[in-house]
Amino acid sequence: MATSRIARLLTTLVAASALVLTTPSGAHATAIGSTPVRTFEYTVGGLTVKVPTGCMFTHVIRGSGRKITYQNAGVDCAFVGALSSGFCNWRIDFTYADVNNRIYRTSRGRTHSECKIDPMRNNSPQTLPRYGKACAHLQVNGVRRVSQCHHITK
Repeated sequence: MATSRIARLLTTLVAASALVLTTPSGAHATAIGSTPVRTFEYTVGGLTVKVPTGCMFTHVIRGSGRKITYQNAGVDCAFVGALSSGFCNWRIDFTYADVNNRIYRTSRGRTHSECKIDPMRNNSPQTLPRYGKACAHLQVNGVRRVSQCHHITK
């Protein structure tokens, strides 16, 4: 099981590297970014759950200009992180802010009560009313633990 997670993480990293090395054609854009999930502990049903190092929160956007055709965010864990019990009571939210960093739209995800080592969420295609930034946020047990953002520019 840990081997498949490591393989998936390596595939994600190779794909991200390939995208960095290629030039997008026309006005289409793809943005991929990952942020490490810091070690933290939380309590669920009287038990203390520890999330160790080794997990990355990745946010992917495809589209053109203010039009988003695909958006996804999720966690991949490797090494010690892949051996943990995962994330319990988790949800992933997407927020959209203008160029002055004022949030004007939030797509709140469903809270999942089960524990999952690789939580993930897709968001619907949409056209944003203004330029600024799009962010994905991982909430675990009611606390925002990590965020990853992309600037949406002309």
